[in-house]
Amino acid sequence: MVKCFAFLGRWYIGRGSRRGSKVESPPPAQEQQRSSSVPDGRETTSSARTAARNFSFRELASATNNFREVDCLGEGGFGKVYKGRLPTGEIVAVKVLNLHGVQGHREFITEALLLVLLNHPNLVKLIGYCADGDQRVLVYEYLSNGSLENHIHDIGPGRDSLDWESRVKIATGAAKGLAYLHHSADPCVIHRDMKSGNILLDENFNPKLSDFGIAKIGPVGNQTHVSTRVMGTYGYCAPEYAMTGQLTTKSDVYSFGVVLLELITGRKAYEPASSRRRDSALVPWAKQFQRSGWFAAMADPALQGRFSKRGLSRMAITAMKMVREDPRFRPTMLEVVALLELVSSASDGVGEDAEDEAGSSLSISRGCRSCSGAAGSGRDKEMVSST
Repeated sequence: MVKCFAFLGRWYIGRGSRRGSKVESPPPAQEQQRSSSVPDGRETTSSARTAARNFSFRELASATNNFREVDCLGEGGFGKVYKGRLPTGEIVAVKVLNLHGVQGHREFITEALLLVLLNHPNLVKLIGYCADGDQRVLVYEYLSNGSLENHIHDIGPGRDSLDWESRVKIATGAAKGLAYLHHSADPCVIHRDMKSGNILLDENFNPKLSDFGIAKIGPVGNQTHVSTRVMGTYGYCAPEYAMTGQLTTKSDVYSFGVVLLELITGRKAYEPASSRRRDSALVPWAKQFQRSGWFAAMADPALQGRFSKRGLSRMAITAMKMVREDPRFRPTMLEVVALLELVSSASDGVGEDAEDEAGSSLSISRGCRSCSGAAGSGRDKEMVSST
């Protein structure tokens, strides 16, 4: 298994070197210092995460009390996730592959490899893995507040809805994680299943992107896209990707725009039809407010009016840019981070303008380098007015 990681790591770095980057594969059994660029342009030097530990299945069975159902945190395409405690006392999340599920060994390798190679505060941390026999298990840091989805949809009794400031904080942090994948990783990484259920929250509601099993390495060289089988979650999937199978970073941008709309409205990305109502997709529903420009009307009722109208309008405008039909006119994730930081400042309630409440246009920086393959991606940055 370690040899497999080493081979795939060299392959990933090789793809990066063919794009002219100067990166080195992290040694598999030691820590190292490396400099990384964060979306706001500051250079930071941080300690790369320790090499993932190779656990035995017996160790993980002991850590989870033989995978008791009472300790099950949830279940996805890969399998069930259990809460566990290592002999060191560290609390972890243990994800066990369902051998009869929709994902398998390939997704296990992809997720483990990417989380070993990539390092960012807004990506979930991989503690280790298990590959005993047919067993495939991934061990992550435990994030006590679960997924974002559980805090904006079907909130259980005794739990409060997220306040506006927390929603802005989560949106900005998650955007920085995705911007890291698109703009700092080289070659870039396309998540391919960006949704509220794959954004996990720690005890302080700091967001971390998770579930990289179907992620793809982005286009390299002269490529404009990656052709692949269409996968993802209905309601979040970009229309051009769903129709053609041509994947770019702008596919992730669309999906994250849907997440922003969820944070604003409290509505699900897609509500299937029931005996009482027709099916409902969030994006078409939200576009009716874009026409009127009165975005405050789409606010989650759970907020009870306690939000900055200026900040909400700015976030809504950003989200509507991200879910544009034509991917060429969607912002990059670096631009999204900048826009969400404006939302944060607007949410402080300083100098609100009526024109912002009515959804006036914002100026955004376009032309950032990305591996999305959109026309003009290599040009110098220029300031343009959004429409």
